Amino acid sequence: MNHRRPVKAPSSAEQFVEHALIIDAIELKERELKSGRHSPYFFNSGKFCSGHSMKKVSSAYARVIRDRFQKDGNFAFDILYGPPYKGTVLVPAVAVALDTMVPNLSGYGSFRFCSSRKEAKDHGEGGLLIGAPIRPGDRVLIVDDVITDGWTKKEAVKFIEEQGGEPVGLAIAFDRQEKTHDSELETSRELSAVQEFEQTYHIPVVAVATLNDLVKVLERQGGEEKKKVLEKIRAYQKMYGV
Repeated sequence: MNHRRPVKAPSSAEQFVEHALIIDAIELKERELKSGRHSPYFFNSGKFCSGHSMKKVSSAYARVIRDRFQKDGNFAFDILYGPPYKGTVLVPAVAVALDTMVPNLSGYGSFRFCSSRKEAKDHGEGGLLIGAPIRPGDRVLIVDDVITDGWTKKEAVKFIEEQGGEPVGLAIAFDRQEKTHDSELETSRELSAVQEFEQTYHIPVVAVATLNDLVKVLERQGGEEKKKVLEKIRAYQKMYGV
């Protein structure tokens, strides 16, 4: 009699990682980061550049947003905001995916979304805002690809508050789970960029996938090349991981 243990199906986060590997949105080669660190892998959301891949990534965002920011059919936000420039591309697709995933919203209405320009437009509709207005008192969920030093997200919080909104959360595609870097002191802090952001603004950050999910996928896929990459990732985690 065969008593083999059933193979556990990959989680939704691991499925996202698998697709990202297929389209090279996760590159398994050394890249120098802005911090000066040499990472054995690199997440590039610019590779989500087809209808198929955007459907994959936006559905993954919608799933974690629904699970984290919804309770009993009520959502903890009123509008989605995507910082320029990656967020500008992501946020309409995520709004569509949420509308598709959560039909019959019982009067909640369709998910509104907006983005902003880095410089104000002085003709046409003018101003910085693109899309639906952020109304005074609106609870705003920020949607972006990654968080590194947190500067872009801090600018997003400032912009939302200037519009009269209240930032209530941040959804990202990938969490590197590594300590932030202080270039002036040439030291690493003990918190990750995600943890620093949460502590500073007291709002939750959710990620579609993390470095731990990437490690699980590479372990399951196996092979000599993946084994070599895993060794480099584990060494990198030992040095910079949280």
